[in-house]
Amino acid sequence: MNYPNKVIKAGEKNSQIVKAIQQRLIELGIGTLQGTGTFGPKTVSAVKQFQAMHRDRFGNPLIVDGEVGAITWEVLFDNGVPEEHEAPNTLLAKAIEVAESQVGVMEVPPGSNRGPQVEAYLASTNTPPGNYWCAAFVFWCFKKAAADLGIPNPVVKTAGCLDHWNRTQALKITTARAINNPSLVVPGSIFIKSHGGGFGHTGIVTAVNGGFIETIEGNSNPNGSSNGIGVFRITFRKINSIEKGFIIYG
Repeated sequence: MNYPNKVIKAGEKNSQIVKAIQQRLIELGIGTLQGTGTFGPKTVSAVKQFQAMHRDRFGNPLIVDGEVGAITWEVLFDNGVPEEHEAPNTLLAKAIEVAESQVGVMEVPPGSNRGPQVEAYLASTNTPPGNYWCAAFVFWCFKKAAADLGIPNPVVKTAGCLDHWNRTQALKITTARAINNPSLVVPGSIFIKSHGGGFGHTGIVTAVNGGFIETIEGNSNPNGSSNGIGVFRITFRKINSIEKGFIIYG
């Protein structure tokens, strides 16, 4: 059975989906289930037991919450969730292509928020050198993509992650909606994280793998941290780690 693009939890009305989960847990010898199709306390307990015993594809412990989201589903059924690598429109596809061409760009010197290409990203948003530049990198990628396609750039001109989220008129998918239905996130989406105090981080989604996204991020590090030293491809971000959500242009 394919992932139903929603979190399955206590009170779920689709008995066929619940029965499939229960049958799989029974096969694994977890819990004391009868396969009734009712997601009650015994099923919650069995799912929690399964989650406590297993890890995701990157070796991280599953969140023990008794709910079957995309990541738990992938591990439970050992068949994954269909991966999406194709952007839904030419602008998003071109922006990914541009971003990929920048992977490996580094600050000069590291830790300075400066360097020829970094300053070009910042200049595209009229932001002085030395500032945080992840949002400027996103804008620069879309600006170049739009120019290559001969169309206007619809992305908000800003070096501020949360400013982008607040001002954009494009489609916004909140994290809560994305967790429930990862298929709403598409390659070419722009993720927006919020760290509090007006600070955040952003990048471009290049692929969606169930509850995970692959991204290209400026002002980052190989571990995906914010205010890093270059442009990196990150393969292990979870949708539920993106505090604000996703912006989709086109």
